[in-house]
Amino acid sequence: MILEHYEWGDPAAPPVICIHGVGSEARSWNRIARKRWGLKFRVIAFDLRGHGRSGWEPPWTHATYTADLLESIDALGIGDADWVGYSFGGRLLLDLAAQAPERINRAALLEPVIQIPPELALRRAQEELSGDVWDSLDAFLEGHGVVEQVSEEYAAEAAQQFDTLADGRIRRRTCQPAIVSIFSEFASPSPPPETLSMPAMLLYAPEFQLVTSDHVEAYAPYVESIVEVPGGHGIFRTAFDETASAVERFLEA
Repeated sequence: MILEHYEWGDPAAPPVICIHGVGSEARSWNRIARKRWGLKFRVIAFDLRGHGRSGWEPPWTHATYTADLLESIDALGIGDADWVGYSFGGRLLLDLAAQAPERINRAALLEPVIQIPPELALRRAQEELSGDVWDSLDAFLEGHGVVEQVSEEYAAEAAQQFDTLADGRIRRRTCQPAIVSIFSEFASPSPPPETLSMPAMLLYAPEFQLVTSDHVEAYAPYVESIVEVPGGHGIFRTAFDETASAVERFLEA
């Protein structure tokens, strides 16, 4: 599948491919691309299958998602590039590194879902069975653990991922069966760390514990740098500058 995409920055600049998290879409990269990375790179982000404006039909396996990404950069005439993957996107970047390492110059893994316990995968999959409709944006943010006040800019960009229904509720532009399937696969192990044959960095929020100390120990011999940032999983909200600067340093090295 050729995925729908957005671009920021100079088309002649070095390409950086960004992969969003589960339930999100390409425009989730807008703020960091517009304010930071797009000033130096050609930033390209795709709506993954089952998300945003791209097609929603199955299969929804990790192999399908990585095949979609490779087909989509082929369609843009891109042979190899730097890649940045957040959360689910980080997991897909690990899969890509094992499957097509020649397409990745540098890999930035931001809070990647390396593997989660089966009971957590089951709970999150069950929550997503009806997780596309919410009473309001505030209800959605609170339901995803965002309890602090967010900036107007962040709220406005988050709101772009929803459509407003006739009764005033909002619906996220996602295919819920696809989201459930994604959480199922999170319980399976990712490719082993040694498949990271290209320069790579791991950025994570220790407080959230998605990336565990065991994960860090396993990946330490195979990455150029390990960066800790404050806050929770929503690093573009709680650690925007730290994340933007760390990735810039890594990509410019």
